[in-house]
Amino acid sequence: MPNSFGSRLQKGFEKYGQLCVGIDPHAALLEEWGLEDNIDGLRSFALTVLDASVGRVAAIKPQVSFFERHGSKGFEVLELIASRAAESDIQIIMDAKRGDIGSTMDGYFDAWLSKTAPFVCDAVTLSPYLGFDSLTNVLSEALENKKGLFVLAATSNPEGKEIQRAKFGNRTIAADIWASLEKANKVNARANAQIGSFGAVVGATLNLNAYGLGDVQTESGQLTPILAPGFGAQGAALDEIGDLFGASANRVLASVSRSVLSAGAAGIASAIDLAKTQLAAGLTHA
Repeated sequence: MPNSFGSRLQKGFEKYGQLCVGIDPHAALLEEWGLEDNIDGLRSFALTVLDASVGRVAAIKPQVSFFERHGSKGFEVLELIASRAAESDIQIIMDAKRGDIGSTMDGYFDAWLSKTAPFVCDAVTLSPYLGFDSLTNVLSEALENKKGLFVLAATSNPEGKEIQRAKFGNRTIAADIWASLEKANKVNARANAQIGSFGAVVGATLNLNAYGLGDVQTESGQLTPILAPGFGAQGAALDEIGDLFGASANRVLASVSRSVLSAGAAGIASAIDLAKTQLAAGLTHA
């Protein structure tokens, strides 16, 4: 599909590399930056991170909860960040982890992915744990609006394994989610697509075989993009991305937050550049 999220992400990879910067303005980071934990501090932090990211990386990922904790004014800052980012070619992935059924899920779609959504973005993270089919309408409508999704499949938090490694028939829940996304991408992507519009969240710190996702590392020709948290402060090394994701490494959007945000306002641009260099080295050996 012309100008689909997948095609825009591929162009971003080619132009800027595969790094994604998380905009995570939690209270401790605001304090480290010498900012107050209020709307002014939130706005200053978020705009500084955005400015350092535009023209450097393929995507940003605002963590919605850190804006939501400031109430309606926090959402106003999130809208500001989204509208400013939309003026550039950076991809905006809202880390909202929404998931529900029926008209409630339709409401989430209207808020994040519709043509009249108040929060401008290219993609949003979703939870499939009310059943993957609860996302069916969102998948079709997102495709129509040239938007993308990243669905939680194998997350880097230790608690996730209780559900994600559980068996559903002859495969794990994580593997079933991956298979559903891969099927949706192959049905809907254009003939020469390298990356689909429907992605999976897969933690970079995980043993993928333990989650039933060994095929992610070994099978070529797959289309599902991967949003991979866990790099940097959580322990995964950017220059080992090829070893971690194998055949899928060229579709991984490597997410970093604290490892670059902790450099502060004066150092964040240089920290992003260093992370890009490390990631490029890992992809060279993929």
